[in-house]
Amino acid sequence: MRNVLTGEDIDLAYRAGKKEIRVGSEDIITSVAKEKAEKYGIRFLTHQGVSPAEPKRPHVEETGPEEAREKFIPPFLSTSDITDRVGVERKTKPVPPFDMEYWRNQFPLLKTHIHVANCSQAPQSTFTREAAAEYLDNWNRMGMDWDRWMEEIHYAKEEFGKIINADPSEIAIGTSVSELTSAVASSLPLNTKRKKVVVTDAEFPTVGLVWQAQQKYGFKVQFLPLKNGIIEVEDYDKYVDEDTIISSVCDVYYYNGFRQDLGRIIPKIHEKGSLVYVDAYQGLGTHPLDVKELDIDFLASGNLKYLLGVPGIAFLYVKKELVEYLNPSFTGWFGQKNPFAFDIHNFVYAKDARRFDNGTPPVPTAYIARGGMKIINTVGVENIYAWTNALSEHCIRGALDRGLDLVSPSDLSIKAPNTAIRVPGDAHDFELALREENVIASARADVVRIAAHFFTTLEDIDYVLDCFVKLLNK
Repeated sequence: MRNVLTGEDIDLAYRAGKKEIRVGSEDIITSVAKEKAEKYGIRFLTHQGVSPAEPKRPHVEETGPEEAREKFIPPFLSTSDITDRVGVERKTKPVPPFDMEYWRNQFPLLKTHIHVANCSQAPQSTFTREAAAEYLDNWNRMGMDWDRWMEEIHYAKEEFGKIINADPSEIAIGTSVSELTSAVASSLPLNTKRKKVVVTDAEFPTVGLVWQAQQKYGFKVQFLPLKNGIIEVEDYDKYVDEDTIISSVCDVYYYNGFRQDLGRIIPKIHEKGSLVYVDAYQGLGTHPLDVKELDIDFLASGNLKYLLGVPGIAFLYVKKELVEYLNPSFTGWFGQKNPFAFDIHNFVYAKDARRFDNGTPPVPTAYIARGGMKIINTVGVENIYAWTNALSEHCIRGALDRGLDLVSPSDLSIKAPNTAIRVPGDAHDFELALREENVIASARADVVRIAAHFFTTLEDIDYVLDCFVKLLNK
């Protein structure tokens, strides 16, 4: 496989104390990487036996116990050390399981601001900035380089796949979760008695709106209600039934950070013969999520939140055992088996999840997205989960001690890094007032969300909470 070495790869090698990096004869070394290697005194060594990657997706051997497990396929398709609860006192101050100083230095904004708006938009990193520069440099030098750009699309899918334990062949790419949800909706068969779509009240509005738009085709949406800001697992037994074709289940509720127990919910849904669509946008990258272990049918996520990227790109996982039964009408030339055949008369879907691709893929944002996701995979989701849990515990306890109106769950087992505080008046005005204190947070409805990430410190949380108290007392 042809590899692309960027500036952040050289930074990581330098941090690891490496003085040499082995490269293949056809590997790509960006200009930024060359400059940093010279600066750090790192040499590139070539070796034999490295072949360039083909632009097509690699074949994945179907071996191992994971592949041996039977995967759920609904009949209508096949036949047509952190404490769990706040309140347990810590004996020692938690310490992040990674080099906090190094990683904070990769986010220049953190030198002047405290960024806790990761549930809305992550801060820019040196990784993503260099990735953007790499694309612009390539475009400037080459004018047009579609072979390289298509490789980058594949690499972005590959990086996303590492986060959820999926192969690139199981991942489609688009510009938004709205687009990819529409593609999934358009792939469902119409010649089935199952016409009900169960949608939780915790879904981000775009997802619910897409499902409601399908009612013109005879589907009927039924909403599963929230109760005190959460959804009871047992309520899925009441709403999902033998008439349900698909159940739309968010991983995390965007409003207050409530995280659903997918491990308990998905078997309940599959037992009724329904497919499962998971919108993981609001928390992906902050806690382990294995699509194979959970037997997820569809999972979508954008990139600008905890995956540390930008708007304009999203990814869709489609369980490979389902692909042959699904024919999306929301499609485009990149959903075809061979888009570069430029054949307008013969409609032939791609054999893998690429059939859910639509038009020309978002190349510039794919570069940036991969840079952000590389950070997540380097730090490690398990490490991020451990630290953001420690931050959540500290934030919840600190909010309660200060008498703030906490809206998020206090049980860490059902909570993502987003901690929501209810404020009087216009929450957006409160968000703007926090910015005057060099705090970047995110308002939604009547709350302001403190959404920490792995680069957030305990001291950051204390300062943000003190700013809440200061502004509320004005």
